[in-house]
Amino acid sequence: MQTWQVDCYRRPSETNTQEILWELWICEPSPGTFRYRALCPQSQVSRDWLLSEFGQFAALPDELHVFRPQTLHLLEPVAQTLGIPVIPIRRTPTLKQWIVDELKHPIRLDRPPPLPLPEELWGDRWRFATVSAQDLLQGIGDRPIPIKSLPEDLWPINLGIPSTLPIPGVVIDGDRQSLQLAQWFTEANPISLNFIPGQPDGLILESGLSDRWIITTFEDSEVRQAGHQYEQKKQQSKGLHFLLIQPDNSGMTYTGLWLLQPEN
Repeated sequence: MQTWQVDCYRRPSETNTQEILWELWICEPSPGTFRYRALCPQSQVSRDWLLSEFGQFAALPDELHVFRPQTLHLLEPVAQTLGIPVIPIRRTPTLKQWIVDELKHPIRLDRPPPLPLPEELWGDRWRFATVSAQDLLQGIGDRPIPIKSLPEDLWPINLGIPSTLPIPGVVIDGDRQSLQLAQWFTEANPISLNFIPGQPDGLILESGLSDRWIITTFEDSEVRQAGHQYEQKKQQSKGLHFLLIQPDNSGMTYTGLWLLQPEN
């Protein structure tokens, strides 16, 4: 399946007197392959302009991948006309790196304040945990788990992570809510789970293109210390971590498993 990573956004201007321009970026996921850029005055940015840009290509891809919510809104009617699905996805590393290399500044996305996880979904207990890189995929990932997301590019071996390295994660004992909670997470499209120190401390889920959720808050000093250790281990594992949802702590059955890694 051929995919293009696409961004269309207002180009940052160095002075307030410059004309406001929008820029269209298109590339294939593999570095060094197809790339295309086009500029357009803000007053002319429209569905017709985008259709004209895409219409010049002899062949179009099977999917368009976008990481910016504003780009998604712009491209949805265009993609519908072209008969191509547009997929919202944060992991567009080739496109993001190209933009950063060309514009010489980091990509900035609006981050809404986090919303609380619906109370009726919350499980029985939760905890920080670690599992060796090998056991994470072969000991747990190979089990028959109803809901799991283990992208190949996040496999420890593909990140150059030793098989014995402890991978940090969060384990939730969902009890009767286990399946419903796992279904909510998979619909939310989780990206990363971050410990945020504060008053109180919190566990924040980054999901979708720009969504943020308060999974839980706490003020226990031991849990706070475990949270700091969790973030330190994430640095050692190149950001790789996991979320595991299970009915209980018997270790017999699991409901959901995700490999996660922070993404801009």
